[in-house]
Amino acid sequence: MNDLETSPPRMHGFERFLSVWVFLCMGAGIMLGRAVPGFARSLDSMTLDVGGAPVVSIPIAVCLFFMMYPIMVKIDFAEVVAAGRSARPVLLTLFVNWCVKPFTMLAISSFFLGTLFLHFIGAEATDLVKLPFGLDLAEGAVYGAGRVVVQDGVKLLEIPLWRSYLAGCILLGVAPCTAMVLVWGHLARGSAGHTLVMVAVNSLAMLVLYGVLGGFLLGVGRLPIPWQALLLSIGVYVALPLVAGYASRKLIIATRGEQWFREKFLHVLTPITISALLVTLVLLFSFKGDVILANPLTIVWIAVPLVVQTVLIFGLAYGLARLLRLPYADAAPTAMIGASNHFEVAIATAVMLFGLSSGAALATVVGVLIEVPLMLLLVRFCLKTQAWFPARIEPPEADPAA
Repeated sequence: MNDLETSPPRMHGFERFLSVWVFLCMGAGIMLGRAVPGFARSLDSMTLDVGGAPVVSIPIAVCLFFMMYPIMVKIDFAEVVAAGRSARPVLLTLFVNWCVKPFTMLAISSFFLGTLFLHFIGAEATDLVKLPFGLDLAEGAVYGAGRVVVQDGVKLLEIPLWRSYLAGCILLGVAPCTAMVLVWGHLARGSAGHTLVMVAVNSLAMLVLYGVLGGFLLGVGRLPIPWQALLLSIGVYVALPLVAGYASRKLIIATRGEQWFREKFLHVLTPITISALLVTLVLLFSFKGDVILANPLTIVWIAVPLVVQTVLIFGLAYGLARLLRLPYADAAPTAMIGASNHFEVAIATAVMLFGLSSGAALATVVGVLIEVPLMLLLVRFCLKTQAWFPARIEPPEADPAA
């Protein structure tokens, strides 16, 4: 049994009350936006530009690196090799995450935001988002479902507000969880080894599929398709912390040993991840406060399709795992990985692609609001239904006298 199974991740105060911290960040951000209205706009203007177009938000890039690095440094990619011994749960997770989940998110979000709740959101309500990287259109030009307008000397794309929310939902749907799922799997008494393998596999899959699927589904939703920026976001927000985590992990273990790495180094990193996320949320809400105060039910309209999507994907993965007769220790984390989202990457990508003030960015933040309480409910459901699955059959121990 490895160290991960003898010392499984625990849900500390920060993680257990993440929804509370998010609500507090909402309040702090709204008050900051009212007290210093130009603060968030100034931060949003701090970008790395390519060809005169803003591509990477420096504050968000810094925050996301500190969100992602502690996650990536925990991954032992040598564990990926072990996936071959349990191919069915791995293939099931990949199927649900990449062949089903992104498309159900598009369908469910389109129905609720574009049809059922459209009257409440406002059929005529619009949002201003960034033009796709490298796209130079004249004022008044039509692009997808939007129209190019000029505000304060900057060309922006004016799109229906519900489609902006839809964009954020899409970015959540193509971002499978690679962080908190370690906690969910542990609380549901799942296999720590299988969970870590899937974290590694999904991290690698995101390097290829996140930009491709994200761009395709945004196009289906008649939204801006910033292909170059999507690919660059994967490089900055996923590949960079992944490479840094892999390299530093090997260096630290080689110089200080694995016990020091797990007991000292990782312990220090846990609050850094959550702190970086909370700082990002304060920035987001400092610019979205007026929208929320004017229509506080906006959070509800966005949350409903996200909740429906989460429960549907969990039920699908859990049901297929039972159909395939997977042991419970594999079935529980398989369903958890499919249901939860990598909201850190979704938030950063939405901010970079559409802007800190966009409805897309707000929609990804709502994903954080519902994540913890909903996943805790699903954990309790898993624990009550363990008897639905066969127990794992362990290989017999070798006879020492043989």
